[in-house]
Amino acid sequence: MHATLKTVWRIIRRLSGDDAYEQYLKYYYRQHDINSICDQHPPLSKADFFKQWQDEKWTGIKRCC
Repeated sequence: MHATLKTVWRIIRRLSGDDAYEQYLKYYYRQHDINSICDQHPPLSKADFFKQWQDEKWTGIKRCC
């Protein structure tokens, strides 16, 4: 039962976008070798990530016609 609740909670977080930053960090570290990460290109902070995410979501025309 406990495993089922964890799975449902994970699905809800994924659908709502609540785990977007964690997914971003996983992707970032998969794409960048830990040894090649330097101060010039660190991952975004959580605040910067969500600001960029919201800007992309709401900037520009968002309609079909």
